Amino acid sequence: MLRAMPDSRNQPELLSPELLARLERLELVTRKIFRGRLKGERRSRRQGQSVEFADFRNYVPGDDLRFMDWNLYARLDKLFLKLFREEEDLHFFVLLDASTSMDFGDPTKLHYAKQLAAALGFIGLVRADRVQLETLGGSRRARAPVLRGRRSLRQMLECLADMQPGANVPLAESLRHFALRNSGKGILVLLTDLLDKRGYEQALRVLLAQRMDVYVIHILSPEELEPDLKGDLRLVDCEDGEVTDITVSRPLLDRYQKTLAAFVAGARDFCTRRGMVYMLVSTAVPVEDVVTRYLRQRGLVR
Repeated sequence: MLRAMPDSRNQPELLSPELLARLERLELVTRKIFRGRLKGERRSRRQGQSVEFADFRNYVPGDDLRFMDWNLYARLDKLFLKLFREEEDLHFFVLLDASTSMDFGDPTKLHYAKQLAAALGFIGLVRADRVQLETLGGSRRARAPVLRGRRSLRQMLECLADMQPGANVPLAESLRHFALRNSGKGILVLLTDLLDKRGYEQALRVLLAQRMDVYVIHILSPEELEPDLKGDLRLVDCEDGEVTDITVSRPLLDRYQKTLAAFVAGARDFCTRRGMVYMLVSTAVPVEDVVTRYLRQRGLVR
């Protein structure tokens, strides 16, 4: 059984043998209808011309007469065309925010994002989908290869291992760069903490024009969700070096919680109104639970 090696910071392995066994039984699901380039292992919601019968529809001049149901015509004296379910593949994109703010926590938010990407990518590879992993704002800017098939697992894990936090490119700029190079349809999962001083709204609007089934997985650490701080502190912004001196008090922590709740509610509302699926995830939640329970509930896997 192939295992992902932990990184230099003693982070957990990306995929355990136990998790791989559970992921084998899952598949990625899209809420939209796309035409695949190659035949895959999934059943399409689009009617095609395979061997599995789906339905009938009325004949329209110009339809292929080979798919006419002549037995039904003999009984009803009406022309009906047979429709069939078609098998097709899916293009699955995973975009990992590798800005410096993601290099925080234990495990780091970036490592947790890698674990999620590895789990979802493995599901796609097993089902013969086209899987593409890309870094946003990290040290690796080259276009990621398109992976397909179970044999690509090692290459996928190596690609993830190479993704390291790097230059703090604005999220909107990174997504525009991705959109210019990838015009295909499919499922897109964005793994990010949404911590960008320029805001996330402009960045997420870039994805709306891609005609993809978009999932925004908002990753935060327990320390960010429930900070355990007190006393006089000097905070240094990890992305731009800005320094702020604060005195942590109960009223300040209460105000922080209200600000965080408003931020999360705003992101959820922004995504929901635009047809994107939003989900807040703490790095304290096991990746297995996120994939097999929460993302199943949201309709990404089944």
